[in-house]
Amino acid sequence: MPFAIGGNARIRTNISAENAYNSLEVSNRNISLRQLRLSTGKRINSAADDVAGYITSRALIARNTSLKSAVNMVGDAKNLANIIMDSLENIGDQLQKIKESVLNASSGAVGTDEKVALAKAAYRIAQQIGAVVDSTVFGSRQLLDGTFSTDFLIGTKGNNDLLKIEINMKKNNFEDYNIQSGKDFLLNTTASDFAGITGLNLSQLNSVSSSDLGVFGFKNITATLTSISNAINNLSKAASYVGGIVGRLDSQEDLLKNQIVNYNAAISRIEDADVAKEQLELIKSQFLQQTSLISLGQANTNPQSFLQLIQGR
Repeated sequence: MPFAIGGNARIRTNISAENAYNSLEVSNRNISLRQLRLSTGKRINSAADDVAGYITSRALIARNTSLKSAVNMVGDAKNLANIIMDSLENIGDQLQKIKESVLNASSGAVGTDEKVALAKAAYRIAQQIGAVVDSTVFGSRQLLDGTFSTDFLIGTKGNNDLLKIEINMKKNNFEDYNIQSGKDFLLNTTASDFAGITGLNLSQLNSVSSSDLGVFGFKNITATLTSISNAINNLSKAASYVGGIVGRLDSQEDLLKNQIVNYNAAISRIEDADVAKEQLELIKSQFLQQTSLISLGQANTNPQSFLQLIQGR
């Protein structure tokens, strides 16, 4: 900062004192600035500190906020997918038990009464499947009754990061061994297309009697066994589909968390104060403050030497 130099013999305007005073003001301002940065830990405390840096850091903070929201959304989606996957695995285990009952009933060594008993036992297991479906709930919404469909915003752009979780276990969705998107997940034990198998109605197990073996009859039991096997296969496909979603969500969560760290680093580089540097500048400003005070005091005493000329001594 340039300073004007005045003649020492001109006492009406004390230029030296004014220069010392201005230097003192600059030092005081720098001291206040360094103390503020050290106390807050931030280099940019207002837009006036660094206009460009302020704009950039605010944009990064806004982006980071979106990323953190996306991480929370991914967590919700993972929780929901895991609940569905666990229920599907449980239902698959129950179907294996039903299949075992059908296999036992298909043996020629098993009598009518034994077949009826096996059918009734299988029906109790089917009822448990219904209980699993009814209890698979997230956020007060049923997940497996064919009514659930939802979207998850797992990124920060709405045009390519929407994850839709839907499972349709209707028969036509398994014709080519592919799980396709749909709006239904039909898993009702009384439905005629249970687990994507047309004509498979587990409630018919309760209709088996000694007078009418029904689905456990000689002509029907092979078809029943095939249908149960296909239902198990379809459930495995559905569980694999949901498992793939969980794998994708794990990858997305890792990506988002890494991005958040990188954005935090960028924000820190722009906004945070360098403590060592600020302390160095503080000491420098405090030294200049002391020298400015001394210079101001000396400059204020300079005109007194010219009083001797006025007094004639």
